[in-house]
Amino acid sequence: MIEHYTKVKDWRWGPEFSPSEFACKDGSIRVVPEFMDKLLSLRRELGKPMVITSGYRTPAYNAEISSTGDRGPHTTGRAVDIAASGAKAFNIVSLAKKHGFTGIGLKQNGPHSGRFIHLDDLTDGFPRPWTWTY
Repeated sequence: MIEHYTKVKDWRWGPEFSPSEFACKDGSIRVVPEFMDKLLSLRRELGKPMVITSGYRTPAYNAEISSTGDRGPHTTGRAVDIAASGAKAFNIVSLAKKHGFTGIGLKQNGPHSGRFIHLDDLTDGFPRPWTWTY
């Protein structure tokens, strides 16, 4: 499958999302328009803001911080982590499959500020569909 990435100047997912939310810590960004369209559709049905805590990660950065190494879901432009807990987390997870997400990770323990939902729509190279906890 050929993936198409967008440039920041072509950003069409605002005002709900800004490019800076999806950029790696070094400022690089890679998003796949089809993924972003799914995310925006989910956000609009949710009817509440979604704070993106992690979007694109360069392979090197992902290898530093994740057990998935330099080829993890965040390196594809097709994955995000969303700050959410409680009822909002439940609602996001409930809507995720409907909107075409195939990877759903839940971190709902520990400090409230560290809780999140991971979403991706990968189909190749990872077991999918798959839901897991951290």
